[in-house]
Order: sequence, then C-alpha cells, then structure tokens
Amino acid sequence: MSLRRRLAWLALYALAMGWLEAAVVVYLRAIFYPGGFGFPLVPLPPAMAAIEVAREAATIVMILAVAVVAAAGAWEAFLNFAFVFGVWDLAYYAGLRLALGWPPALTTPDILFLIPVPWVGPVLAPVIVSVLLVAGSLTLLLMRPARGAAGARLRAREWAAGLAGGLLIIMAFTIDAQAVLAGGTAPPYRWWLFGAGVVVGGAGFAAVVARFRGIMNSR
Repeated sequence: MSLRRRLAWLALYALAMGWLEAAVVVYLRAIFYPGGFGFPLVPLPPAMAAIEVAREAATIVMILAVAVVAAAGAWEAFLNFAFVFGVWDLAYYAGLRLALGWPPALTTPDILFLIPVPWVGPVLAPVIVSVLLVAGSLTLLLMRPARGAAGARLRAREWAAGLAGGLLIIMAFTIDAQAVLAGGTAPPYRWWLFGAGVVVGGAGFAAVVARFRGIMNSR
C-alpha cells in the first residue's frame, strides 16, 4: 500500500475515533453537566473516575496499536502516532461543536486529559498542538528519500529539543491541576510556558527538516 493511501486510512480511523470520543463526552456531560459544562468541576464518583481514566488509557493504546500496525519501523510508527493523535483530537473538538455547539470560543477552558492529573487549558492550546502534530508528522513521513539514508536517524540534541518542548507544553496543561481538583475555576492559562514549549520543540523540528533536506539533496 502506498504511503498516501495508508495515510488516508489512518486519517479515516482517526476521524471515526474523534467522533466516538465526542459522543462519549456528550453522554458524560448530559449526566454530570445537564446545564452545560463549566468550572468548578463536578466531582466524579471514584468508580466512574476510574472508568474514565481507563477509557482514556485505552484510547491511547488504540492509537498506538494502529500506528504500529501501519508502520514499517519504529520511526514511522512514531510519526503515525503523532498524525493519528492530531487528527483524532481535531475531529473530537469538531464533533463536540457539531453535537453541542461547544466550545463557544477557542478561548473556552476545557479538561483535556486525566492521566496522571487533570490537564486544563483553553481549547485553542490543544488545537495548536494537534495542528502542529499533523503538519510535522506529514512533513517527515513524506520526506521518503530521507528514510534509511545515512544520517537519517534523529540526533540526541534533536530528540532532547523535542522532549523538552513537549514537557514544557505538558507543564502548561498540568501546573494548575491541584487548584482545579480543589474545586476552583480554571486559572489563567500560562501561554508563556506553552509558547516556550512550542518554540523549543519547533527549533528541534526545524533542525531535523533542514538536515533531512540536506541528505536528500546530496543523493
């Protein structure tokens, strides 16, 4: 199967998963937020919270499994995962908008994830991350001449930049978890921390693309 055809199937899978995720959240909000979702959060019963955490973990496993099955190796599996995750998340918010008319604005705060603590941020933040994941993974997947060529593996400093950027972004989402768990409203989002993560990770990505292009041009 060609790369483009494989990507089309992965995108279709991610779109379907995004709608499924949105449907589950529609049901949860009908039960726990009949008047509309907002902060402070309604405490979930422990059993229900455990089920929701397990469901989120299962979602990540499903994305990982299809990414690995559709890949020729670990590097391609990593990029497939980033691509499917990004499309899935965008489809999820599109599904919520279609089903509930939510969010009313991209600045609306949301609970993004529960593992290991609640991730909180305006909808715009995960949308930016997802767009970058899709664009970045597609860029590297489509640089087919670079795969398998000498020097095509990521260098330690490139991995370090990507990991550091990702950790800064995760910190921006999780730094106020305790305040939200204590029954508070969503604190002002730390865009400076999120932006630092995007810049650091973006610098690592730009270095990879520039180096891969050099490899391709030298062949």
